[in-house]
Amino acid sequence: MAVKYPAVEWSYHSNVYEVNIRQYTPEGTFKAFQQHLPRLKKMGVEILWLMPVTPISQIKKKGSLGSYYACSSYTAINPEFGDKNDFKNLVDEAHRLGFKLIIDWVANHTGWQHEWTVNKDWYVQDSTGNFTEVHGWDDVIDLNYDNERMQTAMIEAMRYWIGEFDIDGFRCDMAHLVRLDFWHKARKLCEEIKPLFWLGECDTDEYSEVFDVTYAWRWMHATEAFVQDGSKWQDIKNVLLQYYLLPKESRKLYFTSNHDENSWNGTEYEKYGMPLAKNLAVFSCIFNQMPLIYSGQELPNYKRLKFFDKDEIEWGSDPVHTQLESFYKTLLSLRKNNNAYAQDAEFIWIDDNSNQPYIAFFLRNKDSKIVAVFNLSFSQRIKINFSDNNLSGKYYNLFSNISHNLSNDETFEVLQNDFLIYVSE
Repeated sequence: MAVKYPAVEWSYHSNVYEVNIRQYTPEGTFKAFQQHLPRLKKMGVEILWLMPVTPISQIKKKGSLGSYYACSSYTAINPEFGDKNDFKNLVDEAHRLGFKLIIDWVANHTGWQHEWTVNKDWYVQDSTGNFTEVHGWDDVIDLNYDNERMQTAMIEAMRYWIGEFDIDGFRCDMAHLVRLDFWHKARKLCEEIKPLFWLGECDTDEYSEVFDVTYAWRWMHATEAFVQDGSKWQDIKNVLLQYYLLPKESRKLYFTSNHDENSWNGTEYEKYGMPLAKNLAVFSCIFNQMPLIYSGQELPNYKRLKFFDKDEIEWGSDPVHTQLESFYKTLLSLRKNNNAYAQDAEFIWIDDNSNQPYIAFFLRNKDSKIVAVFNLSFSQRIKINFSDNNLSGKYYNLFSNISHNLSNDETFEVLQNDFLIYVSE
């Protein structure tokens, strides 16, 4: 597998924040969300991913408002959120503040009411010639990627958002359900306009040929299985090693929540419990890949947000200051400003071959060094040994700021379900 496209430079060291416009504010509009941009900027957010902004099919819609992912047009704005001027203003203000903004692109299917349905051969049909969908999502219908005219129209729709609104890339929904050759074609033609960031919702290795970052689904599923059976900690490590063996450019997106997880499987606190949720949130941000934060995680948010109905995030009386804002700011600032996350930095697994449930690694780029140890045990503290000729130096604990002098041979002790992050001074 060869990565064929250079990633935009600004995507390195960066992070993604998923924006659920509908639930973000009482108004559920672009204008209302725009008021949160200074807060998110202060927190260290860099790439804003907006869930689909296109209108929703009213035919076979679910709930009172329907699914974002059952669109009725690829080139119109969902009137729930505002109009094209509102969206353009949001993009412009995001850019003025230094953000990049990408939109969710749903290429595998449309809603039943989509304007393309007049072209029946643009869709997959069942044995009786009716529109169909093969995954059990009865509010959408599958597109036919054997039809070249449909592919051309899809790419033209993508190019419209780049040319008209100056968006910075796409988060591609269920990317693996769309044939890989289409994504190659789409990337080449879209990037005739400007270089873009491509995030693929899939964990299929060959799709890293075209996407700059793909989802770490296997890691997330391994962490969920570990909660049910604590003996499966090694499975988490094995998945990380699988990813490590991929080409260096095959970056992964790490997260403890997103719109699907929150609505259907529960908040990170339901899935993992309080200590492990924090532990894995730190790992997602500290690991040398790309972290995702979902709307409201900085609160923290303890409720599942309804998917098809209005169910706003409960920011409280002072949304300018959230409980975990400093927590995420510390993590995201480290990623942005520390050269240990540079593309040519050295990554070393810390493994003392002991049968203890932990994940640990050492990042180094000249004098910039980070040691990270995560104890996954719910009941036991761990002690691990690590030797490296470049380890010695003066470090500080990321969250306590206490200084530590480390030698080239060290033993790290971490309490149960806790973590240790040392950063060179």
